[in-house]
Amino acid sequence: MMSWIMRSLAILFLTASCGFTAPIERIWLTHASNDPSKIVVNWETEVPANSVVEYGTAVDQLGERVSSDDMVTLHHVEIPLKQRDVVYHYRVRSGGDASAVASFKGYPSKELRVAIVGDWGFALKKDLTALVKDDAHLLMTAGDNVPSLHEKDREGTRAFSALVDANRALFQGTPLMPILGNHDREVTPRGPRPPAHAVYDVEAAAYREFFALPGDEWKWHFDIPGFDVRFIATDLNHIQDFGTTWQTCHAWQADSPQFQWFAETMAESKSGFVFTLMNEKQSQVGGLTKGAWHEHFRKGSALITGFGYFADRAVLTGGLPYFNTCLKGDGANYKDPKSEFFAQQDNYLLLTFSAGSPTMTVQFKNLRGEVLDTTHISKRKP
Repeated sequence: MMSWIMRSLAILFLTASCGFTAPIERIWLTHASNDPSKIVVNWETEVPANSVVEYGTAVDQLGERVSSDDMVTLHHVEIPLKQRDVVYHYRVRSGGDASAVASFKGYPSKELRVAIVGDWGFALKKDLTALVKDDAHLLMTAGDNVPSLHEKDREGTRAFSALVDANRALFQGTPLMPILGNHDREVTPRGPRPPAHAVYDVEAAAYREFFALPGDEWKWHFDIPGFDVRFIATDLNHIQDFGTTWQTCHAWQADSPQFQWFAETMAESKSGFVFTLMNEKQSQVGGLTKGAWHEHFRKGSALITGFGYFADRAVLTGGLPYFNTCLKGDGANYKDPKSEFFAQQDNYLLLTFSAGSPTMTVQFKNLRGEVLDTTHISKRKP
């Protein structure tokens, strides 16, 4: 038995050192630190293999290289971005396999475009040509990136693999920073009433394994200093089910670690623009917490959610802009009590920032590329 084990280990060593085949299946980009001068190149392989990223600013001269000898099937390699206003070209290698060369834009110095989508899990077959044409530098979500983690052949991380497969070119060329919705951790069918077992994985293990994100990953913040903006991602969804087997998110009450983290993160935020992202209806949060979260939401520039299947803009108490966005866009009409714009269309948000400008722009756009609504937001006062 011992000799068989030793022979197997020797074969494993030889194949690893001689360049065995580890087919590369999909590639996507994220940020794992609160620093836009670094980006993570992610990919999957069918068998465990090493990880290499070759990159540079000339497509025929990929002179930079970052690697890891860890044998994994899910690869996360962070590379530095030393320049702005350039296009980076890269390819990945694992074992004896190499990807084609792909490209992404380094962050700009004059105009920044950030696209935010909601409920991607229910719009995987949508034509995103209009969104691609907006040429965003960063793609964010408002939760529910996948429909569940229990569909046949899409269990666990494979649900997120299917998301990448639906728009491979987009994810290879634009960094993605998602937030959590309840469907992103639904490990069994929900059913008509709470069952004996937990329906959701509160810790969101598959999501955190697949995506490389800052902080705890289920909550994070990300700054782009050149445009004086901070984004804060929270874990708020179906908060009314807390304490039951339908519980989806981490604790959200005023004495919870998440609430304290958010309050402290907002308080120490010095950026002129601060956007909070969540997957819950703002009136639900306001009601169940008696306004505790809203006290801190109002210190930011706007609140963005992906709760309802429609486009909705409201102005909340204290003048806080509130946006709900959804790629599906055909849900029931339950607009916010303070709604000023509402549309039952597939939609996404495009945020545009100009360096040094005291204002930025938020647009609702449909998937035909039409602007549905435009809001101008001024920088916060010191």
